[in-house]
Amino acid sequence: MNDCTYGRAVSGRHELDYEMRLWQEGLANVAGVDEAGRGSLLGSVVAAAVILPQGTFIDGVRDSKTLSANKREALYDVIIDTALACGIGIADEKTIDEINIKQATRLAMRRAVEDLGVKVDHLLVDAEAIPIAIPQTRLFHGDALSHSISAASIIAKVTRDRMCDLWHEEYPDYGIAGNKGYCTSEHIDALLAHGPCPIHRKSFTRKLLLKHSNLTLDLDL
Repeated sequence: MNDCTYGRAVSGRHELDYEMRLWQEGLANVAGVDEAGRGSLLGSVVAAAVILPQGTFIDGVRDSKTLSANKREALYDVIIDTALACGIGIADEKTIDEINIKQATRLAMRRAVEDLGVKVDHLLVDAEAIPIAIPQTRLFHGDALSHSISAASIIAKVTRDRMCDLWHEEYPDYGIAGNKGYCTSEHIDALLAHGPCPIHRKSFTRKLLLKHSNLTLDLDL
Protein backbone atom coordinates (compact mmCIF):
# COMPACT_ATOMS: atom_id res chain seq x y z
CA MET A 1 0.00 0.00 0.00
CA ASN A 2 1.30 3.45 -0.88
CA ASP A 3 0.72 5.43 2.30
CA CYS A 4 2.72 8.51 1.34
CA THR A 5 2.82 10.94 -1.52
CA TYR A 6 6.09 12.71 -2.23
CA GLY A 7 7.52 15.72 -4.05
CA ARG A 8 5.57 17.73 -6.58
CA ALA A 9 2.48 15.60 -6.13
CA VAL A 10 1.81 17.29 -2.78
CA SER A 11 1.88 20.86 -4.11
CA GLY A 12 -1.91 20.97 -4.35
CA ARG A 13 -2.46 19.69 -0.82
CA HIS A 14 -3.58 22.70 1.21
CA GLU A 15 -2.82 20.76 4.41
CA LEU A 16 0.88 21.12 3.54
CA ASP A 17 0.81 24.84 2.73
CA TYR A 18 2.53 25.90 5.95
CA GLU A 19 5.10 23.11 5.75
CA MET A 20 5.86 23.82 2.09
CA ARG A 21 6.55 27.49 2.77
CA LEU A 22 8.96 26.62 5.55
CA TRP A 23 10.66 23.87 3.56
CA GLN A 24 11.14 26.27 0.67
CA GLU A 25 12.88 28.64 3.10
CA GLY A 26 15.39 25.90 3.82
CA LEU A 27 13.88 24.84 7.14
CA ALA A 28 13.99 21.04 6.90
CA ASN A 29 12.90 19.97 10.38
CA VAL A 30 9.40 21.35 10.78
CA ALA A 31 7.52 19.83 13.74
CA GLY A 32 3.77 19.77 14.16
CA VAL A 33 2.60 19.82 17.79
CA ASP A 34 -0.81 18.98 19.27
CA GLU A 35 -2.34 17.66 22.48
CA ALA A 36 -5.01 15.24 23.66
CA GLY A 37 -6.99 15.23 26.90
CA ARG A 38 -7.10 18.94 27.61
CA GLY A 39 -10.83 18.85 28.41
CA SER A 40 -10.87 15.54 30.25
CA LEU A 41 -11.86 15.43 33.91
CA LEU A 42 -9.05 13.08 34.83
CA GLY A 43 -5.53 11.97 34.09
CA SER A 44 -2.70 13.53 32.14
CA VAL A 45 -2.75 15.87 29.20
CA VAL A 46 -0.60 14.33 26.46
CA ALA A 47 1.19 16.20 23.69
CA ALA A 48 2.96 14.91 20.61
CA ALA A 49 5.43 16.46 18.19
CA VAL A 50 6.00 15.02 14.71
CA ILE A 51 8.58 15.90 12.05
CA LEU A 52 7.68 14.57 8.60
CA PRO A 53 10.23 14.22 5.79
CA GLN A 54 10.08 17.09 3.33
CA GLY A 55 7.37 16.59 0.70
CA THR A 56 5.58 13.84 2.59
CA PHE A 57 1.81 13.45 2.65
CA ILE A 58 0.35 10.44 4.48
CA ASP A 59 -2.99 9.37 3.03
CA GLY A 60 -5.79 9.42 5.59
CA VAL A 61 -4.05 11.64 8.14
CA ARG A 62 -6.31 14.44 9.35
CA ASP A 63 -7.66 15.80 12.62
CA SER A 64 -7.77 12.82 14.98
CA LYS A 65 -11.27 13.77 16.19
CA THR A 66 -12.67 13.00 12.72
CA LEU A 67 -11.24 9.46 12.65
CA SER A 68 -12.44 6.19 14.14
CA ALA A 69 -10.35 4.57 16.86
CA ASN A 70 -9.35 1.76 14.48
CA LYS A 71 -8.26 4.24 11.82
CA ARG A 72 -6.23 6.22 14.33
CA GLU A 73 -4.48 3.06 15.50
CA ALA A 74 -3.60 2.10 11.92
CA LEU A 75 -2.35 5.58 11.09
CA TYR A 76 -0.35 5.73 14.31
CA ASP A 77 1.89 2.95 13.03
CA VAL A 78 2.25 4.59 9.60
CA ILE A 79 3.19 7.93 11.15
CA ILE A 80 5.75 6.35 13.48
CA ASP A 81 7.31 4.47 10.55
CA THR A 82 7.30 7.50 8.24
CA ALA A 83 8.28 10.40 10.49
CA LEU A 84 11.84 11.61 10.88
CA ALA A 85 11.12 11.96 14.59
CA CYS A 86 8.21 11.71 17.03
CA GLY A 87 8.16 13.02 20.60
CA ILE A 88 5.72 12.61 23.48
CA GLY A 89 5.23 14.97 26.42
CA ILE A 90 3.00 14.42 29.45
CA ALA A 91 1.76 16.61 32.30
CA ASP A 92 -0.13 14.65 34.94
CA GLU A 93 -3.26 15.59 36.87
CA LYS A 94 -1.28 16.87 39.87
CA THR A 95 0.62 19.26 37.63
CA ILE A 96 -2.63 20.36 36.00
CA ASP A 97 -4.10 21.19 39.43
CA GLU A 98 -0.93 23.04 40.45
CA ILE A 99 -0.34 25.24 37.40
CA ASN A 100 -3.73 25.08 35.53
CA ILE A 101 -4.58 23.24 32.34
CA LYS A 102 -3.32 25.92 29.94
CA GLN A 103 0.14 26.00 31.45
CA ALA A 104 0.19 22.21 31.80
CA THR A 105 -0.68 21.86 28.11
CA ARG A 106 2.19 24.16 27.18
CA LEU A 107 4.50 22.17 29.45
CA ALA A 108 3.47 18.88 27.83
CA MET A 109 4.03 20.40 24.38
CA ARG A 110 7.49 21.62 25.36
CA ARG A 111 8.36 18.17 26.67
CA ALA A 112 7.14 16.61 23.42
CA VAL A 113 9.42 18.88 21.38
CA GLU A 114 12.35 18.14 23.67
CA ASP A 115 11.62 14.42 23.30
CA LEU A 116 12.17 14.60 19.52
CA GLY A 117 15.90 14.29 20.06
CA VAL A 118 16.80 16.30 16.94
CA LYS A 119 17.31 19.97 16.12
CA VAL A 120 13.99 21.58 15.22
CA ASP A 121 13.94 24.49 12.77
CA HIS A 122 10.32 25.58 13.24
CA LEU A 123 7.21 24.54 15.14
CA LEU A 124 3.63 24.50 13.89
CA VAL A 125 1.49 24.47 17.02
CA ASP A 126 -2.23 23.91 17.43
CA ALA A 127 -3.63 27.01 19.17
CA GLU A 128 -0.84 27.40 21.74
CA ALA A 129 2.49 29.18 22.23
CA ILE A 130 5.16 26.85 23.60
CA PRO A 131 7.68 28.28 26.09
CA ILE A 132 10.75 27.17 24.17
CA ALA A 133 13.42 29.02 22.17
CA ILE A 134 12.37 27.71 18.76
CA PRO A 135 10.60 29.80 16.07
CA GLN A 136 6.96 28.79 15.94
CA THR A 137 3.67 29.48 14.23
CA ARG A 138 0.47 29.29 16.26
CA LEU A 139 -2.43 27.95 14.20
CA PHE A 140 -5.98 27.95 15.50
CA HIS A 141 -7.69 24.76 14.33
CA GLY A 142 -4.21 23.72 13.29
CA ASP A 143 -5.14 20.05 13.23
CA ALA A 144 -7.29 20.87 10.19
CA LEU A 145 -4.78 23.23 8.56
CA SER A 146 -1.41 21.50 8.94
CA HIS A 147 -0.56 17.92 7.99
CA SER A 148 2.18 17.78 10.61
CA ILE A 149 -0.20 18.94 13.34
CA SER A 150 -2.78 16.38 12.17
CA ALA A 151 -0.14 13.66 12.49
CA ALA A 152 0.76 14.91 15.98
CA SER A 153 -2.93 14.92 16.96
CA ILE A 154 -3.18 11.23 16.06
CA ILE A 155 -0.03 10.28 17.97
CA ALA A 156 -1.20 12.22 21.04
CA LYS A 157 -4.73 10.82 20.91
CA VAL A 158 -3.69 7.18 20.49
CA THR A 159 -1.08 7.50 23.24
CA ARG A 160 -3.59 8.95 25.67
CA ASP A 161 -6.34 6.49 24.73
CA ARG A 162 -3.97 3.64 25.58
CA MET A 163 -3.32 5.30 28.93
CA CYS A 164 -7.09 5.51 29.45
CA ASP A 165 -7.38 1.75 28.95
CA LEU A 166 -4.85 1.24 31.75
CA TRP A 167 -6.63 3.73 34.03
CA HIS A 168 -9.90 1.91 33.36
CA GLU A 169 -8.38 -1.31 34.68
CA GLU A 170 -7.36 0.46 37.89
CA TYR A 171 -10.55 2.50 38.31
CA PRO A 172 -13.31 0.54 36.52
CA ASP A 173 -16.26 2.41 38.07
CA TYR A 174 -15.90 5.47 35.83
CA GLY A 175 -16.10 3.97 32.34
CA ILE A 176 -12.78 5.53 31.37
CA ALA A 177 -12.11 3.15 28.50
CA GLY A 178 -15.23 4.44 26.79
CA ASN A 179 -15.50 8.09 27.83
CA LYS A 180 -11.73 8.80 28.06
CA GLY A 181 -12.43 10.83 31.17
CA TYR A 182 -14.63 13.41 29.46
CA CYS A 183 -17.78 14.87 30.99
CA THR A 184 -20.35 12.35 29.77
CA SER A 185 -23.56 11.63 31.68
CA GLU A 186 -22.17 8.21 32.56
CA HIS A 187 -19.03 9.76 34.00
CA ILE A 188 -20.97 12.34 35.99
CA ASP A 189 -23.24 9.63 37.41
CA ALA A 190 -20.16 7.66 38.49
CA LEU A 191 -18.67 10.73 40.14
CA LEU A 192 -21.89 11.33 42.04
CA ALA A 193 -22.05 7.69 43.13
CA HIS A 194 -18.40 7.12 44.03
CA GLY A 195 -16.75 10.51 44.32
CA PRO A 196 -13.52 11.35 42.50
CA CYS A 197 -10.73 8.79 42.23
CA PRO A 198 -7.03 9.66 42.77
CA ILE A 199 -6.43 10.60 39.12
CA HIS A 200 -9.38 13.00 38.82
CA ARG A 201 -8.34 16.62 38.33
CA LYS A 202 -9.50 18.42 41.47
CA SER A 203 -9.58 21.74 39.64
CA PHE A 204 -12.02 20.24 37.12
CA THR A 205 -14.27 18.12 39.33
CA ARG A 206 -14.67 20.42 42.33
CA LYS A 207 -17.03 22.91 40.67
CA LEU A 208 -18.92 20.13 38.94
CA LEU A 209 -19.59 18.30 42.19
CA LEU A 210 -20.34 21.42 44.20
CA LYS A 211 -23.27 22.09 41.89
CA HIS A 212 -24.96 19.21 43.70
CA SER A 213 -25.62 20.71 47.11
CA ASN A 214 -26.69 17.42 48.65
CA LEU A 215 -23.27 15.87 48.21
CA THR A 216 -20.97 15.07 51.10
CA LEU A 217 -18.04 13.88 49.01
CA ASP A 218 -14.42 14.20 50.07
CA LEU A 219 -13.20 16.55 47.34
CA ASP A 220 -9.61 16.40 48.59
CA LEU A 221 -9.03 12.83 47.39
